[in-house]
Formats: sequence, structure tokens, C-alpha cells
Amino acid sequence: MGNEMTEAFGAKIDRDVIPLPSTASQGTPKRGIKLYSRLFAFIVAVTLLSRGYLFSSAGEKVVSVQKEYCAQPEPLVPTKNAATYNELDDTFGASEFKDRAIDWLSGAIRVPTETFDDLDEVGADPRWDVFGPFHEYLLKAFPVIHSTLKLTKINTYGLLYEWPGSDESLKPFILLAHQDVVPVAPQTVDEWTHPPFSGFYDGERIWGRGASDDKSGLIGTLAAVELLLEQGFEPSRSVFMAFGFDEECGGRRGAGNIGKLLLDTYGEDYFAMLVDEGGGYTEQFGAVFATPGVAEKGSITIRMEIDSPGGHSSVPPPHTSIGMLASLIVALEEQPYTASLSRDDLLYTDYQCFAEHGKDLDASLKALVKSSVTDDDALKELEDHVFASNKFHKASSGTTTAVDIIGGGVKSNALPEQAFVIVNHRISTKSNASETMSGDAERALPIAEKFNLTLEAFGKAVSDPAAPAYGKLVLGSADQAFLDPAPVTPFSSDSNPYRLLSGTIKAAHAAHADEDIIVAPGMPSGNTDTRFYWDLTPHIFRYNHRNSGSATDTGGGLAAGVHTVNENIEADDFVEIIRFFTTLILNVDEAEDI
Repeated sequence: MGNEMTEAFGAKIDRDVIPLPSTASQGTPKRGIKLYSRLFAFIVAVTLLSRGYLFSSAGEKVVSVQKEYCAQPEPLVPTKNAATYNELDDTFGASEFKDRAIDWLSGAIRVPTETFDDLDEVGADPRWDVFGPFHEYLLKAFPVIHSTLKLTKINTYGLLYEWPGSDESLKPFILLAHQDVVPVAPQTVDEWTHPPFSGFYDGERIWGRGASDDKSGLIGTLAAVELLLEQGFEPSRSVFMAFGFDEECGGRRGAGNIGKLLLDTYGEDYFAMLVDEGGGYTEQFGAVFATPGVAEKGSITIRMEIDSPGGHSSVPPPHTSIGMLASLIVALEEQPYTASLSRDDLLYTDYQCFAEHGKDLDASLKALVKSSVTDDDALKELEDHVFASNKFHKASSGTTTAVDIIGGGVKSNALPEQAFVIVNHRISTKSNASETMSGDAERALPIAEKFNLTLEAFGKAVSDPAAPAYGKLVLGSADQAFLDPAPVTPFSSDSNPYRLLSGTIKAAHAAHADEDIIVAPGMPSGNTDTRFYWDLTPHIFRYNHRNSGSATDTGGGLAAGVHTVNENIEADDFVEIIRFFTTLILNVDEAEDI
């Protein structure tokens, strides 16, 4: 009867926690009595299920068996701050405000703030000086903020704004963004529809580097605060804004120093919640899904080097250092880290949401998702389908390996004495950097043995360094830098900050769209400045409230031009970013349960 009950109630019954009442009796009952017993047991079970629990044969109450997959809150609209919200809601629909928003973002794009991987420290490298004019622009663009809020500059160019609240018993709220943008390759400038630092508005889109990543987030945040100040709003809960300036090259000098200052000043768990750049919303399976990031993969970049004797190219060995390195690269790519779909994956949670709310989801796929809740074979079948249909989903579920840079040799008639490769791993949330380093060493050892090389991995000798060898293979160093996966932000329906964020997303979307929006936990593909704030709050969210649909030749969502040519954003989308941050600040301000 357990299986029939499970089918009757869909995937919302956890078979592992249902000790169904026994209908067995001594001997062989008559057919009528047997049917009656089964019917009676079924009715009892249905009654108990409707109340959310069952009893064991000993009368012990067991865990609730009714599960809510992808439960959705109602749109959350400010009540205490309703007057301010309604006034600004009217403002967002006015053409005059749209023009103002366009001017804010276009002006920010026109101040180039590129950062590079080879930058020296602040004060030692003049390329940091580009942030001086950007700060001057912010001062002019947002005069009320700069005449009202406290601003602290950290490591010269990091910006920390503090907006004190009237109730010191409430934990503050913090919003993050970054000032820097990825460089525009000089050889690609002619490929841009409009110049990369023009901030050109074509009547629909604002064009330029940073339009999406992440000046729209930074300017959207400041715009929301400027508008609230203009309305005379005075927060009960303190609001912080923290803007690093080197997120695109690691964040150490900007957010790294801001996070340390906050931790040293206020201590751990100081903030109620944090929101930074991250996932947006997109239409999938006939519904609109928003996916605020509640996790981040880890990362590690490893230099792998082979040293071997040099000599004249006229008398080559069977394998030069470059040839041996090629074998190592092949071994790394032919032995990828295994990706798997488990029930505690965020991706699996997303598919539960697709099955519950996707209007156009194939019926067989929906049934497979529901069956996979308790059926391991169905889970494996779902994994095969998901990974085969979407390479991004497979990449998000496992540790990835990317061979990004290679070098070696100095002259065509000289044997290369050294060759190296740079390998980047994005580490699964189910793994860590230590496991990844061990995995690389395991893959490298057979290569070292094949070519009679000593192997050193991350400062430790794997093979006997004193043994006779043709050369050596070195992976990383003893002080190898890495980032383990981020702590996962609580995202169940019992998490008040997640519920508040979800309700705010729904309210902001409903203010300009007819269709409902479904909120599901997500994970951005890259890392953000939030890595420097882990100790300051467990409630970290990575979310850009805008359409993140697939890119097209002329644009179309967050993917359009990010880190490449023709970066842009729809002006209407930017207005919605400002609406979202305004609604979020007001909702957080009056929340009593975060």
C-alpha cells in the first residue's frame, strides 16, 4: 500500500519516513474482510496524511511526510513604509525618471574603470588612478547621499557608505557591488556597435563596458538610496553599501580590505543579510524563474611545470618537456572530475521548482522529477537527461577543469628546458580545494612515472627526489592560493531572510509584469566579492533583478556582452533594478524577524 499511496500523493511523500499501519492478520482472512481491512487502513492513512503525519504501530508520531517543493511566498509590499513605496512606485513609471536613470548609468559607463590581473599594489601602479575620476562622478551624480551618509574610503578606492538607523537593536543590512570592469581588448574596439565607453542610449539599450557587470548594480543601489533620501525616508535599520574596486581580478585589495575592516570593527554575524551581484530571472518551461544565488563554487588556479635537459634540436629526445606536458594535459582532460546530481544539490532543487511550476515542462520529465524524490534509478535517469541537455548544468554540479595558458621554449633550434601550463578548476560545492589538489596529483603521477620524472605536488615530494630521474614535474606550490566553496545560505521556507528576498522579488516583478515569477535558489557560475564577507552574515544572496535570458547578436539579457564585445542593458531593465533595490530596502527596514 506504501507504493500506491506514494503514487496517489505524487512526489510529496517521503517513503523513507512512512511506517504505514499494518493490515496483516493471523491466518488467511476471508476476501471481504481483507478488502474491508485495506479500505479501512487506506481511509485512516489518508486522514492522517491530511494532517501532515502518521503514527507507527507503537503509536509514536513520526516525521511529517507532507513536503512543500518550491513553496512560494506572497509578494511582499511595504506596509509601514507604504506611503514612500507608493510615491516611488509612481515615479518609476514616469518617462522623466527613466531619462534620469539612463543619465546616471551612462555617465558611470563613460568613466573607464578597467582592472588587470598584473596590477601592482595601490599607490605603486598608476593604473589604479582611474578610480579618482569615477569617485568624482559619483559625488556629482548623487549629491544627497554624499551630503547625508557617512563615507569611508578604504585602501584609497574602496567605498563604504553608512546610513544609520534609528533602532540600534536591529541588525544592519548591507548591499554590495563593484566599481571595476573587465578590460576592453584594443583589437575588439571596432567590433562594438557603439564605442565601449560611450554609455550610448539607442532608445532601448544603454551600451558600454559595465552596463551589466556591474555598474548597473552599483548605480542601481545608489539610485535607490538617493531616491529614498529625497523622499525624506529615515531608516529604522542601518543600511551599509560596500563597493570594492578590483572584483574582476580577485577582490583582495578592495572588498578584501572592506570586509576585514567590518569584521574587525563589528565582529562576526553583524549583518542581518547581504545582497551582491549574481543570478537574475529568465523564462523557462513556460514560466519566469528568478534564481538568487545562495552558494558559490570554489576555485583554484594551478601552474604545472615540467623541467628536463636542454640541448640542440638536431638531436632531440623521444619527448621534449613540451611533449611530456602535452601528455599531462591530455590526462587532465580525459579524466574529468565526476559530476553527479544528488538530492541535496541546488540544481536538483531547481528541477523540483520546474516540475511544480513549469507550465510547458514535458509531462514525462515532470514525472521523472517527481519519481526521483525516492527512486534512485529515476534520479540517475534525471541526471543523464539534465547533463545531456544543458552543459551549464553539468558544469555547475561538478568540479571543472580548464586548461587556460601554456608556455615553454625560447628558440626553434633549442630544446625547451621548461614548459608550463595554467589550469583553472571551479570546485564543486560537494568538494573542496584539498580534494582537487589530491586529484590532480593522482592524475599527474602516472605521467611522471612514464617519463621518469620526479613529482612534487604543492610543496610535497610525491616521488623520491633523490632517485635518478630525467627531469621533474611540479604542481603548484606549498603556499598555493585557493578558494573553497562558499557556505550555503539557508533557503528553506523557514529562513526569514530568504523568504523576505523572495517576496521582494515577486513584488518588484509584479509591479511591471502580468505573469507571476517563481523564486528558486541558484548559484552563479563565477565568484563574487561575497567571499570576503562569509563571517559577517550567514544570509548572503547574489542577485541582479533583471532578465538574464540568452544573448543575441544585439543583446538580450544579462549574458549580452558581459566580459566581451557589445555589453549592454535595456533601459527598462535598469529601471527595474532601481525599483527592486528600493523595495528591498523598505521591506528589510520594517522586517521584525531577520
